[in-house]
Amino acid sequence: MTADELKSVVSKLGMPAFTGKQIAQWLYEKHAQSIDEMTNLSKQNRQRLAEEYEVGAAAPIDCQRSKDGTVKYLFPVSCGENAKLFVETVYIPDHDRATICVSCQVGCKMNCLFCQTGKQGWQGNLTVADILNQIYALPEADSLTNIVFMGQGEPMDNLDAVLRVCEIMTAPWGYQWSPKRITVSSVGVRNKLKRYLDESECHVAISMHSPLHEQRLQLMPAEKAMPISETVGLLRQYDFTHQRRCSFEYICFGGLNDSPVYGREIVKLLSGLECRVNLIRFHEIPDVNLPSSDEKRMEALRDYLTHHGITTTIRASRGQDILAACGLLSTAKQSS
Repeated sequence: MTADELKSVVSKLGMPAFTGKQIAQWLYEKHAQSIDEMTNLSKQNRQRLAEEYEVGAAAPIDCQRSKDGTVKYLFPVSCGENAKLFVETVYIPDHDRATICVSCQVGCKMNCLFCQTGKQGWQGNLTVADILNQIYALPEADSLTNIVFMGQGEPMDNLDAVLRVCEIMTAPWGYQWSPKRITVSSVGVRNKLKRYLDESECHVAISMHSPLHEQRLQLMPAEKAMPISETVGLLRQYDFTHQRRCSFEYICFGGLNDSPVYGREIVKLLSGLECRVNLIRFHEIPDVNLPSSDEKRMEALRDYLTHHGITTTIRASRGQDILAACGLLSTAKQSS
């Protein structure tokens, strides 16, 4: 709930107006696990609250730990009528940084060829509480420095909930984070991406994977509804020279999209747009015949793009041994 909604709750229950601010502090600063912990509320007021509301925090029911320190958590979620739905959330420690990769849907409608989540199909949108709980109930929550919406699901396909979570994370009555600590990804969804850019100051990451229409269409059905050229055209209307960052995710497939010709097409597509490109290794998934690029070809593509003015990095692969790396998240087995 927002500060205004908490104020409405306490007003409806006949409590003083300042009680709403106290509840917000217990939720977003102190991360209370129950209403009983809100000790600066009178016992009577805590009882009133508990009769109609709950904090909503739910601990993960399972975790897997990678040899590289990455941890994958399994969280129960409340979306849909099926009570046995779950999402995977990935915690990635890296020296003085600690990133959480959150999910926003059970499965995904986008059905990208290279993504295990898409093979699961779509089973429901997460509520605001479902998304926020992945952060709130994370055992390492106090160490977090960054949030990326790059887990299960397409964030623009559940935009109201994603925007609400971003508001709670950045509001002065909420977590009080800088928007620069949050990145929301998208394949590019018509109208929804524009709304996100208009209503949020958080970073944006676009899943490109090919600069060519026909090839991207084969990899990503969403290319038909919003071509990558149209997505880049929309991004050109926004300022990415100061606070907000624009980046492109690019999975490298050996011999398919990692040759110099693709470097030239990426430079042509992104010319004049302030952005960066993250090159990602392809992690094989069952029944998908796509080859992985090798280090030498990825480095050559990185160097070409960097030489032509596009800041480009090769993303370190994390958590592959526990199926927590890019494109590997799925809860199909747990939800069946």
